[in-house]
Amino acid sequence: MDGNSIAGAAKPELKELAQMRERLTFLYTERSIINRSESSVTMHDARGTVYVPAGTLSVLMLGPGTSMTHRAMELLGDCGVSVIWVGEQGVRYYAHGRPLTHSSKLLQKQAQLTSNTRSRLMVARIMYQMRFPNEDVSSCTLQQLRGREGARIRGVYRSLSKRTGVSWSGREYDPEDFQSGSEINKALSAAHACLYGLAHSVIVALGCSAGLGFVHTGHERSFVYDLADLYKAETTIPAAFEAVTEGAEDIGATVRRKVRDSFVSGQILKRIVADVHRLLSEEDDVPQVETLQLWDEKVGTVAGGVLYDQEEESVGYGTVLEE
Repeated sequence: MDGNSIAGAAKPELKELAQMRERLTFLYTERSIINRSESSVTMHDARGTVYVPAGTLSVLMLGPGTSMTHRAMELLGDCGVSVIWVGEQGVRYYAHGRPLTHSSKLLQKQAQLTSNTRSRLMVARIMYQMRFPNEDVSSCTLQQLRGREGARIRGVYRSLSKRTGVSWSGREYDPEDFQSGSEINKALSAAHACLYGLAHSVIVALGCSAGLGFVHTGHERSFVYDLADLYKAETTIPAAFEAVTEGAEDIGATVRRKVRDSFVSGQILKRIVADVHRLLSEEDDVPQVETLQLWDEKVGTVAGGVLYDQEEESVGYGTVLEE
C-alpha cells in the first residue's frame, strides 16, 4: 500500500493509544518527506523510507527541507503527537497536537489554581520545593525563591564549566541569529528546544493549557517554561556542555542525541506526566470517557446532547426533549 492510501485505517480510539508516559520522547527529521501508511507515518529521504507508528511518538520535530502530507498530519493530530516545525538547529516552535483526553477536568483545575493568589503561590512553592528537596521553602516569598533558584543555576553552570573545560560567561543568544552565539549558547538553545517541545506535548496531551503558568506568566507557553525549568539542571544543561566538549561540526545534532539519551535514562517523560498530576492534584493520566455537559449556575452541570423544555424552570431539570 502506498503512502497516499489509507483504506482500512480507521481513526484510533483513545483507549488504543499509548499513554503519554509510555511514548518516545521526540524524533527529529530534516530534508525528508513525511507521508502516511495506515497507522504509521513514513519518512522518506535519499537513504530510503522509515515507518514509525504514530501512536508511539510524543514529539515530531521537522527540520529544514521537510514537507508533510495532509493525511500524515491528520494521523499525528489524532494520536496527540506534538508536531514542531523548527528553524535553524531546532530553536523555534510552530505547532502542537491534540489532547489525548476529551475531558476538561485538568484544565479547569489548572485555571482554578492559577486564578487564586493563595493557590497559585502554593503550586509555585511546590515547584521550587522540587528543586530544593532537602530544604523547607514553605515560608519563602517568591522573591526569595527566585534568588535561590538563580544561585542554584549559576552554580550548575560554574560546576559544568569547570568539569568540562568549556568557557562560560553567561547565557547570551539572539533568537533571530542562531549562528551569532557561542558554541555553548547554541548548544543550550538547541537542547532547551527539545525539552520545551516535550513539556508542551505532555501539557497538550493531558488537556491542560500551555499559557496558564504558575511561576511564569503572560506568555502563551508559560506553563511549558514552568515545567522545563524543573529538569534543565539534570538534562539539557549537562548535555549542552558535553556536546561542546566533543567539538562536533553540527552542534545541534550532537546535543539532540545527548538530550534524547538523557530524557530516556532519567525517565523525564514519565516524570513530567506525574509532576503535572502532582501539581494539579490529579492521580492518573488514563484518558477519560468523553463527556459533554452544560454549565448551570444553580446545580453546577446538567446533561448535554438534549433539548430542554421551555418550561424547564417550573417543571424541573428532569424534563427534556430528546434529540
